[in-house]
Amino acid sequence: MTNSESAPAYVFASVLSLTIVIYVLRGLGVMGFIPGGTLWVLILLTIGSGIFYGVQKTRR
Repeated sequence: MTNSESAPAYVFASVLSLTIVIYVLRGLGVMGFIPGGTLWVLILLTIGSGIFYGVQKTRR
C-alpha cells in the first residue's frame, strides 16, 4: 500500500477522532464554549470523508 492509497484512511481517522474528542469534551462541559454549528460541521465532515474513503476503498 502506497502513501497516496492510505491518505483517505488517515484523513477519515483523524477527523473521526477529532469529532469524538470535541463531542465528549463539550458534553462534559470542558469545551462548552464551542458552538453547536462547529460540531455539526465536524460531524458532516466525518460523514463526507467516510464516504470518500469507502468509495476509494472499493474503487481499487
